[in-house]
Amino acid sequence: MPVKEIVMTVLPFSVTTPTHIAKVGLKARDGEALAAFYRNLLGLDEQSRRDGAIVLGATGRELIEIESVPSSKPDDPRSAGLFHTAFLLPSRRDLARWVRRASENRIPVSGASDHLVSEALYLSDPEGNGIEIYADRPKEDWVRDGGDIAMATNRLDVDNLLGELDGDTPSWTSAPDGTVIGHVHLRVGDPSVAEDWWHSEFGFATMAKYGTQAVFLASGGYHHHIGANTWQSAGAGSRDADRAGLSFVELASSDHASSTKHDPWGTEIRVSAV
Repeated sequence: MPVKEIVMTVLPFSVTTPTHIAKVGLKARDGEALAAFYRNLLGLDEQSRRDGAIVLGATGRELIEIESVPSSKPDDPRSAGLFHTAFLLPSRRDLARWVRRASENRIPVSGASDHLVSEALYLSDPEGNGIEIYADRPKEDWVRDGGDIAMATNRLDVDNLLGELDGDTPSWTSAPDGTVIGHVHLRVGDPSVAEDWWHSEFGFATMAKYGTQAVFLASGGYHHHIGANTWQSAGAGSRDADRAGLSFVELASSDHASSTKHDPWGTEIRVSAV
């Protein structure tokens, strides 16, 4: 039987920049259970199993790789590591569809915010890894605040968002074509050190700061591909390799050769040249 060619009809701006997020790796205490959670949460499908890991994605695009390590210790939210993986949906209507599904299935969320550049819902997976599910506003509507892109954390108007839906809106059955990981937010010990590292290693630009506690960095004018904060992890040292949680962040880049680097806290950053 011939393999069906997958054509991505929608590419969000976040993955059209020279360097962007390709995939996130998680180390899990129960990989099967965690993979089942992400399949149910977003309708991700299993792309493959390799080297003891389960690879999930959407319409042929790998998004998350889950390695089962039952002996690992639980992640420590005060340490350097993952604050959240942010799944970017292709449209506001898709985000409304997901919110409706979450309500119908009583999927608990921990927050809902309007960031001016985007609208987002927040929750955690069963092993404590943070998750953001969001949709961007058109980049033409983003406002500059001096040299930064204006971002905020305002209350999300859920009723207005659900107004995107009508009787003809299909129910959520799987992650829509064009679902990507738009950004990754990291826990670090010092945002200024993280900022310098992403500047020097990848040429990322600083897009915004929240005081001294968080910095947002990006390639190609996106609002942020990487966030780095000390909201829980101020002064954190190197990551404990024996803990569950973030295993790696993989970037796709037309500006950098394939390589593996480690940030100042030992977080693995893989680069895949495209």
